[in-house]
Amino acid sequence: MADSGKARAAPRLADLEARLAREGAEHEAIREIGRAILRQTDLATLLELIVDRATGLVDAERGTVYLVDVEAGHLWSSRAQGLADVIRLPVGRGIAGWVARNGRAVNLDDAYSDDRFDPEIDARTGFKTRSLLTLPMVGEMDRVVGVMQLLNKRGGSFDAEDEELLATLAGHAAISIETSRVYRSLVEKNLELVDTKVQLEQKMYELDVLFQLEREAGDAIDLDQALEAILRRATDLCSATAGAILLREADTGRFFFRSARGGRPEEVKRLTLGPDEGIIGWVVRTGEAVIVNDPEKDDRFNKRVANQVDYHPRSMICVPLRDEEIIGGIQLLDKVGGAGFDAEDLKLLTLLAGQTTKALQVSRQRESKFKATRMETIGKLLSGVLHDLKTPMTIISGYVQLMANETDERVRTDYANGVLRQFDHLSSMTREVLAFARGDSTLLVRKIYVQRFAEELQRHLAQMLAGSKVELALDVLFRGTARLDEVKLMRAAYNLARNAVQAMPDGGKLGVRISQDGPDLVMEFADTGGGIPPEVEGRMFHSFVSHGKKDGTGLGLSIVKKIIDDHGGTIRYKSEPGKGTTFTLRLPLEGPKGEIAASGEDAVA
Repeated sequence: MADSGKARAAPRLADLEARLAREGAEHEAIREIGRAILRQTDLATLLELIVDRATGLVDAERGTVYLVDVEAGHLWSSRAQGLADVIRLPVGRGIAGWVARNGRAVNLDDAYSDDRFDPEIDARTGFKTRSLLTLPMVGEMDRVVGVMQLLNKRGGSFDAEDEELLATLAGHAAISIETSRVYRSLVEKNLELVDTKVQLEQKMYELDVLFQLEREAGDAIDLDQALEAILRRATDLCSATAGAILLREADTGRFFFRSARGGRPEEVKRLTLGPDEGIIGWVVRTGEAVIVNDPEKDDRFNKRVANQVDYHPRSMICVPLRDEEIIGGIQLLDKVGGAGFDAEDLKLLTLLAGQTTKALQVSRQRESKFKATRMETIGKLLSGVLHDLKTPMTIISGYVQLMANETDERVRTDYANGVLRQFDHLSSMTREVLAFARGDSTLLVRKIYVQRFAEELQRHLAQMLAGSKVELALDVLFRGTARLDEVKLMRAAYNLARNAVQAMPDGGKLGVRISQDGPDLVMEFADTGGGIPPEVEGRMFHSFVSHGKKDGTGLGLSIVKKIIDDHGGTIRYKSEPGKGTTFTLRLPLEGPKGEIAASGEDAVA
């Protein structure tokens, strides 16, 4: 009896052991898949693991995972056992397509008996499908992200346990797909951020290059220095051994090397190229930039220049310089390290070419402005000289007219001496203006008697004021000696007096006071005019500053300031609107110090 009971229990025990072994295998497979999900980021590897485990656990011949491409509206096989090619089919076609569309499982004992089954894949692969189990892989928001399909269970049909197991694995597969998509999205976002960061860094680098170049070009005193700065920056940035900036002559079309670096730059600058010569000629003619990493084999390369300067480049990059038209080019030679130039070098050099064109434009504008300013300055200077000549010429004319009617020889001699003094004055004025234009500072210093200087000054001023309504009052409080340039000091006094007269067109009083203050000779020129306008305050001693004067040129006070500065003295002014202006000169009685003073004979009393 006991033996028969054991015999009856044996099959049941074997079945339990088989079920227990299967459940153990299922739990182990699920744990393995779970660990893989946490560690593995490659979706294809994860799906392959899931399909392999599902196929082995349910004892199926083949397994396939289809992923849904929502945008394309079809399924594609991410993992298909036994197939080398990817299977693609529209959503809704075949059993897998139906499951993807409807989100429900399909378990068939005989696939060919179901109208939804598509035998095309069997016909293409030679595989005969008998039974199949297909389940949707459902992700977030109940969205079908794929389909898992097992084919041909060995020894029978797929049962409820198979469906339950496959549903569990399909859930894990769905998690894997969602995780992979999130991970891929994050990776793509990170790559985009990295790419954006690289682009921003490149843009910042380019802006910094342009800023530095703008500053260097702005600090340059002329075009050549600006081009040297640009070429130096270009060769450094592109790691070039040598380079040159070539400009085209407008009349001949020939190219000349305006700037060169590396090799024999001074020899290079003496060379010229014809309009069609060399790679630079081709670049200017076509307007295209070019990289030539083996110039000797390029038909456009100018071997004549290379032989002349004994420099044979291994690599070359050249870009055109564009203004309203192509005006030249910038070229670099021989990448350091032997490597050829690349697209990044071309981009940088194109930026620098734009900066070169800008430097050329600024240089032309400066040159044009300089020429216009120079012509204006010359015109004003000539106008000032001609104006200054009026007074002595008028005095000479008066003396000559008096001499014509004068019979007394002594008086005629005095008139003749007066004319000669005016010619001396004219000569002095001419020398002084030329010295002012040249910036000369040499004085002819000698000992003068202030009293006699004051008498001569009074005669000059009286002649100048003749016919005007201005009253002259000269007050000499110091009658000693001083070491000064008498002619230039007379000129300074004359200019100040003339300015005062011009400030009093309706008449007034000009007071001149000469005194001593310690070691200084003090001369004051006070008028009762309208005062100095506020708009020229602070600019009184600049060249060509004039206000409200019919014949003013603005040179008078500039010359006065230079004469006083050369003497080591000072000039100050005080002005009150409607009450007049007083200029005060202070000059050292012992004369100026330093090399600007030349020795002269002392004046005779």
